[in-house]
Amino acid sequence: MSRLFTELVGALSEAWQELRIHRTRVMLSLIGVAVAVCAITTVVGVAGIAQQAMTENNERWGGRPATIKVSVSTADGTAPDSEQMNALWDASLERYGIDYAGRISYGPAHVQFATGAVEVQVQAVDPSYAQMHRLQIDQGTWFAADDAQRLAPAIVVNEVFWQRLGSPDLSSNPTVQLIGQSPATAVVVGVHRSQSWETDPTMYMLTDAYVGLGGPVSSYGQQTEYEMWIPAELSDQIQAALKSDLEAGLGEKYFVNLYRSDAGAYDDDPLLPLKLTVGGIAALVLLLGALGLVNIAMVTVKQRIREIGIRRSFGATAGRVFFAVMLESVVATVAAGVVGVMLAIFIVKSPMVENLIGQGMISDFPPFPIEAALLGLGAATVVGALAGLMPALVAVRVKVIDAIRY
Repeated sequence: MSRLFTELVGALSEAWQELRIHRTRVMLSLIGVAVAVCAITTVVGVAGIAQQAMTENNERWGGRPATIKVSVSTADGTAPDSEQMNALWDASLERYGIDYAGRISYGPAHVQFATGAVEVQVQAVDPSYAQMHRLQIDQGTWFAADDAQRLAPAIVVNEVFWQRLGSPDLSSNPTVQLIGQSPATAVVVGVHRSQSWETDPTMYMLTDAYVGLGGPVSSYGQQTEYEMWIPAELSDQIQAALKSDLEAGLGEKYFVNLYRSDAGAYDDDPLLPLKLTVGGIAALVLLLGALGLVNIAMVTVKQRIREIGIRRSFGATAGRVFFAVMLESVVATVAAGVVGVMLAIFIVKSPMVENLIGQGMISDFPPFPIEAALLGLGAATVVGALAGLMPALVAVRVKVIDAIRY
């Protein structure tokens, strides 16, 4: 074992010395390899950021894995009694030990702004909604559990709503007037980040507070929807049990529909075409770099035929000569791979690239993926081995007597 290690270290040392002797030609041939490794590694790293952005965006709409949504109605669309349904829902959450769950409904509210009254879309939710849907609060806070007891209901608004109010300081507890059949004064407690396409004011309100004001309005044709966030591996089991419990508690005339709304329910990778396209281009660049390295290695071997013959005459085995020549290419491409990976890390983790790819939709930027670095170094190693194979075979077939006469 000690002898094998010594031979390996010696071969690596010899390979490095030869690379230093021919460093100019080797460096020129390795530019393509370094660029290709950088491209492959950067693609994987950038794809990780894009994947995180898409994941977080999907989770804002559909919830985190696994989010189960429940809707209940009769054949003609009639919803069950809210008190009965809420009691069954609360009992199910306690029975299965589910901590993150809530109700969702939609409706309008007429808000008095300085420029006049405007109908604003309201999304009535429970406190767990922000955690389940990765809602980003830029200013202020999200709802607390006791906010439902406020006489002046708390609301969380989007940036458009907040700017229409004049961008007040939330520490001053700014209020707005909700007008209509049940007028009330609402307190703005938080501002969440608007999406780029949002141009109208919207707001969140706790479900109990909204129901107390007379919502949701039936004219919207929306029924209250229930959702829960559970471990993905328990999704099928809990869905079956919950469906059975609700059907038994509500009666046969009600249809109970359960489904996963999160993107984790689908296995397709939306970034796969991009990964394959750029990966194919990077592979082509790697191949061109390898061909350049083969040419230089072949020229170098022909110049070293006399040296190889002398080494063979002093007892160097064919295997030692083979690996010494091959390792020259491997060491060279691994060095180029390290440079390419370092450049890729610098590119991917630069704030400009993160902001460009993230588009303000990422709250938790992922670290640089270790698999990207390993892929780049692995590709460089394979290219070096393939590029050094032919010159190594030529070196092994050199005859001692012919080499000494060369």
